[in-house]
Amino acid sequence: ADLLRHFAADLVATERVEWDRREQAVVAKRERRLGALVIDEAGIRDAAPERQVAAMLQGIRELGLDALPWNKAARALQARLQFLHGLGAVAGEWPDVSDAALLATLDDWLAPYLDGVTRRDHLPRLDLVAILKSRLDYAGQQALDRLAPTHLEVPSGSRVPIDYAGAAPSLAVRLQEMFGLTATPTVGGGRVPLTIELLSPAGRPVQVTRDLVSFWARGYPEVKKELKGRYPKHYWPEDPYQAEPTARVRPRR
Repeated sequence: ADLLRHFAADLVATERVEWDRREQAVVAKRERRLGALVIDEAGIRDAAPERQVAAMLQGIRELGLDALPWNKAARALQARLQFLHGLGAVAGEWPDVSDAALLATLDDWLAPYLDGVTRRDHLPRLDLVAILKSRLDYAGQQALDRLAPTHLEVPSGSRVPIDYAGAAPSLAVRLQEMFGLTATPTVGGGRVPLTIELLSPAGRPVQVTRDLVSFWARGYPEVKKELKGRYPKHYWPEDPYQAEPTARVRPRR
């Protein structure tokens, strides 16, 4: 009361909207100060939305990108986009979506989706797949599916997921499902051959190749010799070029 009576003319009213590390939430308060001394404060319910978004972005920067609700689908989409970004296409055609780039550009791609998101507990509401896809127009989304498909239909008819997270796009598939394929599948508009991890009937890697023609000619005879005794019920044809591919133990009669 004495401060208010004697120093009323020196009081400064301010609104503070900022990230609170302890609460892990955006805090909005109206304060009256005398210098550095807070005389009184009260919560604000109608803080400017843009200030709340800015504070939430600061919180995400402090928490790190892993605080966002990444799931397998979102990480897979990120890897596909980053693969295309790295192909050396026209600058800006495919956005840089590495973790470092995403963290540096939160204002551009994430801020529009933070309306009403004011706490760490609210982050699971975000759909990162939809948000990342929104960075592409319709033509870009069509090109994404064409140049970096999620799956490859192999000769057996199975749809096998392609992994873009490594140094090169790859897929793991049972060897018998690839019989009859004489050219290495590619992505990126034919520019990048897939790294194919050929698996035994038990699902264990037996060969990794980016050149199926060479494998059928030189690697397959040795693999067949080694595995035929271990898996005698499975299909080990002499000519892998003409053999019928199968996802079963043997092709149907």
